[in-house]
Amino acid sequence: MRSREEGFFYAHPQNRFWKVLAAVFGEGTPGTIEEKKAFLLRNGVALWDSIASCELHGSSDSSITHATPNDLSPILRTCPAIRIFTNGKTSDACYRRHILPQTGVEATCLPSTSPANAAWSLPRLCEAWNVIAET
Repeated sequence: MRSREEGFFYAHPQNRFWKVLAAVFGEGTPGTIEEKKAFLLRNGVALWDSIASCELHGSSDSSITHATPNDLSPILRTCPAIRIFTNGKTSDACYRRHILPQTGVEATCLPSTSPANAAWSLPRLCEAWNVIAET
């Protein structure tokens, strides 16, 4: 809900996405939308939702119904050497079910940065997510 209200990815302060990326790339955690966009550009990271639209009750991914996948083919035509990572099992399942058959590009599922994924500490998440900085 918070991300939709703010109009940018991972806006809820309890979501650890921006803290994890900051640690992975050795930078401070960006705060504003402008800082987040600059951070992503500096580090060669593109964010895109697997789902273009859906019905969602509350903020839990488990409540997603009637999902319509996003079309990633324009991005892949522009940047064919792209690596795709999904943030958690729900995103990965959506990608594999709806988008992988269109693109043929495998994705790597990373552990969710959601606070609901309490089994993963911030240091453990950072270790797992380090793969995105590897070239």
